[in-house]
Amino acid sequence: MRATGDGTDREVALLLEALDRAFDRVSWHGPNLRGAVRGLSPAEAVWRPRPERHNIAEHVLHAAYWKYTVRRRLLGEKRGSFGLKGSNWFPVPGPLSGSDWAGLVRNLSTDHWALREAVAGLTPDLLDGAPDGGSGKFTRRAIILGVAAHDVYHAGQIQLLKRLQDRAKG
Repeated sequence: MRATGDGTDREVALLLEALDRAFDRVSWHGPNLRGAVRGLSPAEAVWRPRPERHNIAEHVLHAAYWKYTVRRRLLGEKRGSFGLKGSNWFPVPGPLSGSDWAGLVRNLSTDHWALREAVAGLTPDLLDGAPDGGSGKFTRRAIILGVAAHDVYHAGQIQLLKRLQDRAKG
């Protein structure tokens, strides 16, 4: 963290803490996103409660995509560098190999650390401005807090899918 002497970098540090607690640090709310997928098998990752519903692997890709999108917006980068064509939700049909599942989780972590680096590079005076290329409705602070909340939301969705899967097994 850059030290300015006036405490303004504390705001950036708090945003980083929110991102980290939602993703992979101990939090009061229960499992974070990384914890929700820890130890899952490829078969568990592609299980669906119903044919038209998303599986855990799709939630992981979706979360990675939005980390990428927020990072790209913060840095003013153009679209097109995400690893898959499309946006938002990406179908992940089964079966999935162990290395493919590990790769999805690894990509989620890579996108988190890239986002974290982008946030760490911000100065507090930029937080209240809207990123270039966005709608202008949301500040940088708002989209950073939003992507942290997004991680917690999808951690909950994954926990629910795990519970439904356990019930389906009997």
